[in-house]
Amino acid sequence: MFSTWELILQQFINGLILGSFYALVALGYSMVYGIIKLFNFAHGDIYMTGAFVCLLIFGFISEAIPGWPGIICSILAAMCLTAAVGFLTQRFAYRPMLSAPRLSLMITAIGVSLIIYNSVMVITSSRPFFFHSGLDNSEGIHIGNISITYIQIIMLAISASAMIGLTLFIGRTMLGKAMRAIALDQDTCLLMGINVKRVIGITFAIGSALAAVAGGLYCVYYGNVQYSMGYIFGIKAFTAAVIGGIGSIPGAMLGGLLLGLLEALGTQLLTSLGVSGSAWKDAFAFGLLIVILIFRPNGLMGKTVIERM
Repeated sequence: MFSTWELILQQFINGLILGSFYALVALGYSMVYGIIKLFNFAHGDIYMTGAFVCLLIFGFISEAIPGWPGIICSILAAMCLTAAVGFLTQRFAYRPMLSAPRLSLMITAIGVSLIIYNSVMVITSSRPFFFHSGLDNSEGIHIGNISITYIQIIMLAISASAMIGLTLFIGRTMLGKAMRAIALDQDTCLLMGINVKRVIGITFAIGSALAAVAGGLYCVYYGNVQYSMGYIFGIKAFTAAVIGGIGSIPGAMLGGLLLGLLEALGTQLLTSLGVSGSAWKDAFAFGLLIVILIFRPNGLMGKTVIERM
């Protein structure tokens, strides 16, 4: 029998896992918005595509490379493919629209989302698929009734490594500095000789690759993949990016973790009160968004931008 504190700590762990998935996808939203001010609503479908690619690759190599080595190889393959999809999407759908009004660009993003969504739906015949990792989900660290499995620990380590790697890349490499410069003033970057179109393409590729990491880890943790999984997850990841401050890399991480923790702890709280917590978990995400935007319109770590006339 769980005590109250054991329930809270167990849900805290579960919330960290879910929040790390949200954070990885939210990073793509923030990176793209920060550099070209686009709400890339196709990003959730890129995440779904990464999950399917991971499932497909692991199905081919699982006998030769079982367990975590095979899963890592599958995730890396999914990262490469989704990075290519993200790059090609911006090259042929978004780049010709960069000088168009933002509304036109956003409608284009919705169109790209529908194309990917319906393409995968047709390819999979609308059927869910199941991911059999072959991992033992019972092994781990047990403290009383609290259980932290090795799968959860490895997932948190992979997610944290991806976030830290992105932070170092943005902060310490010339390409990362170019991304930050373009986010501040694209026209001046052109005058300084920065290949703006190339940097924008790489930004899309990196964001898509991070979404594939989240998709692959989702396969392992939940064990199923379906064509509609990117819709609500993408909206929640976008919500996490807005909560943290859209365009802010640390904000996306904070927003994702906060959203995951709120869902897990809020669901448990309502369940303990005799209410179906799982039925209300989506309301937590958007309720939090409304409250934060009322008091912090720019998000928790967002900055107020002053436009000079």
